[in-house]
Amino acid sequence: MSIDSNPSRAEVAATVVISALMVIVDMTVANVALPNMMGDLGATSDQITWVLTSFSMAQAIFIPLTGFMVLRFGERKVLTFSICGFVLMSGLCGQANSLGEMVLFRIFQGISGASVTPICQSILVQIFPKEQRGKAMALYTIGVLIGPVLGPVVGGVLTEHMGWRWVFYINLPVGLLCLMMIFRNIHINNQGETSIDWLLMITMAGGIGLLQMVLSQGNEKNWFSSNLIFFSSIISFLLIIIFVIRSIVTKGDIAPIWLMKDRNLGVSCLIIFFFAIGTFGILQLQPMLMEQLFNYPVETTGFMMSPRGIASACVLVAIMPLADKVDSRILVLMGLSLNAIGIYMMGQYSLNIDTFWVLVPSVIQGAGLGLVFSTMAKIAFATLPTEYTTRASAVFNLSRTIGSSVGIAIVNTYVSYVKQEEWLHLGGALSRADPILQIYAEQSGSQLTDTSFLEHLASMVQQQSSMLAFIHCFTAMSVMYVGMMFLLPLLRKKSATPVKVDTSQGNNY
Repeated sequence: MSIDSNPSRAEVAATVVISALMVIVDMTVANVALPNMMGDLGATSDQITWVLTSFSMAQAIFIPLTGFMVLRFGERKVLTFSICGFVLMSGLCGQANSLGEMVLFRIFQGISGASVTPICQSILVQIFPKEQRGKAMALYTIGVLIGPVLGPVVGGVLTEHMGWRWVFYINLPVGLLCLMMIFRNIHINNQGETSIDWLLMITMAGGIGLLQMVLSQGNEKNWFSSNLIFFSSIISFLLIIIFVIRSIVTKGDIAPIWLMKDRNLGVSCLIIFFFAIGTFGILQLQPMLMEQLFNYPVETTGFMMSPRGIASACVLVAIMPLADKVDSRILVLMGLSLNAIGIYMMGQYSLNIDTFWVLVPSVIQGAGLGLVFSTMAKIAFATLPTEYTTRASAVFNLSRTIGSSVGIAIVNTYVSYVKQEEWLHLGGALSRADPILQIYAEQSGSQLTDTSFLEHLASMVQQQSSMLAFIHCFTAMSVMYVGMMFLLPLLRKKSATPVKVDTSQGNNY
């Protein structure tokens, strides 16, 4: 690792956190603006989702290439190029006048930003000595967790007051600030010998890209009843099998799955995969609940989601002094427990709850989010030599990215299925001969045959079936968090391999 100037660790940390936050916010910032985009871009409700799908597909494909690109060009050059491309494509997204233009620019925006998160995480691991990595990962996680929560808030405010195009234009000043900070503070360069394995790259890109498309579009197209989803799933499965075997055999730098033979990295990737399913599933589920059943406006929904991120940040700041002193597995156990409790409380929701009971479970879950994300990021690299950090970070972040897509797909599918089942069950139980229904009609001043009463009854059944679908989904998520606790004993408490960290420069990098 070559160092060309002497910025402090705090300056480097601030640079990478702000850079990562800008990219992560863009994962969710456009969600609330989709209805406004439809008219300007001439897209239907089904077509407009490609604004999100194209971005997530591009990111998932190019995250695994991070290690290869760093070996070829070095962290500083790759990070600079990524931010430049991200800012340029953000401006073009804001200028788009058709769905085709928007999807094209979103693909290149995803490609540009894909390497930012793993490189930023890797830089923190490299510049902080092992005994301070817990604090570093806690600081980094504040940005990572606030991003998805902040996205809908920022998107809602900008869309409401300035128009949807500012959802993308806002990246221009932030990106320019990031570039100035990178030029001043980032001078790490880990170039080395590497070569392109075309079979590995093609199978990886095809397999992961198709998987992302299937997960994003599957529910809308009724999954395997669609030939597109069915054949895409088969091809994706076969390509991923070839890619995994090729990676293990050749030990290539592109998507180095073989690094997961390290127990801590392998188990950490597994835990963060399932944890991302739950986290991003809930982040998808709760706004749907608030807008569809509680009738909160979009902007209010965004602000209602923010206490989760605030709770995460507060807990991370509080545990920083203990992050490198307490057994990491205990911190993860505490985080998973808080998540399970918070989501279980959501499973007790009803249509009559007030704002207070919407916020309390979110705050409890948010307190656990930071503990899990920051600590798992520390554990994942604890037993790996420093020279593998960037490649391991790419694998770790790929696990999180795919997990988030799986979580969103599962939530959308499960809620749709359970809602339909409960609607049939509740509706099928209604009968004109039911004395309770007759009494309710009389108390409402209506007759069972009145059209207005039947419409009211249908609306109630719809609301109750939707509420039950959300409750079942929350309950299932809480069980999954408990299940993840059984993986913790597989993690090593201490590093099995000495990790060499260059601290010859003291606190200056």
